[in-house]
Amino acid sequence: MRRPKIAVIGGGTGISVILDSLRKKDVDIAAIVTVADDGGSSGELRKNIQQLTPPGDLRNVLVALSDMPRFYEKVFQYRFAEEDGALAGHPLGNLIIAGISEMQGSTYNAMQLLTKFFHTTGKIYPSCDTPLTLHAVFADGSEVAGESHLAEHQGMIERVYVTNTYNDEEPKASRKVVDAIMNSDMIVLGPGSLYTSILPNLVIPEIRQALLETKADVTYICNIMTQYGETEQFSDADHVAVLNRHLGSDVIDNVLVNIKKVPKEYMASNKFDEYLVQVEHDFEGLRREAKTVVSSNFLRLENGGAFHHGDLVVDELMHLVRNKS
Repeated sequence: MRRPKIAVIGGGTGISVILDSLRKKDVDIAAIVTVADDGGSSGELRKNIQQLTPPGDLRNVLVALSDMPRFYEKVFQYRFAEEDGALAGHPLGNLIIAGISEMQGSTYNAMQLLTKFFHTTGKIYPSCDTPLTLHAVFADGSEVAGESHLAEHQGMIERVYVTNTYNDEEPKASRKVVDAIMNSDMIVLGPGSLYTSILPNLVIPEIRQALLETKADVTYICNIMTQYGETEQFSDADHVAVLNRHLGSDVIDNVLVNIKKVPKEYMASNKFDEYLVQVEHDFEGLRREAKTVVSSNFLRLENGGAFHHGDLVVDELMHLVRNKS
């Protein structure tokens, strides 16, 4: 049988969990990663190196898809101490990606080189070749620019869009991104922050159009917890409705929903203070927004946080993609 082609779109640490499990399967993987991050190390580097797409999410995806030995991974993920002056807080991997991006002329070229160097399973593409600024328009009409500033504004987000950070040109999809979407058997969205990890990719016009035209099933892995400043009081159906609204059509074919109860002590944890409470279920709403709803135990509790269990999620993804083919 032909190896299924699966494209995973998102950012943050969420998609890295899925990719780490997916690479152990016999599939052809393309990871399409957000370039709108303007906080932390990525934010500092993009301020200092214009035209650099933020490397943090790309770094995590590179590690997830690589078979590098554990020691090499620790070196690549090493974060400089707070007393280290200009280097404070920067992961070594971010600096490596930034340096190779400058040497190769783009982050896209750097990632193609690094995927060979680290023997990754699959391809890694920044969603855009240039850094993007995320804009959020709120229900009260106010607008906030910058991913890291969204949670500072109280209110419901109505929509988001992206602009090129350093010019007025319309953001364009990175090379091979549209082809990856059009040629896939399945597109996986998430898991990850709805407005700051997933949507910054989908609102790039070429990516949005490709998702409308592709024959691949589009599968959304719904978040387990609501998120401060983004999805407070959201049900699972609300998450899907936001995606469909931004895409302009009912694009989502399958939704994976965790129904395993998160223990009380994991709610509004200080350690992961951006996550609030477990997402409530609205199965009637979900059936209106998507063709297939898969509800199961996808929960992994670790280090005081509630996350997706990569292997359980990927088993279900493989079941869906095999049934379609």
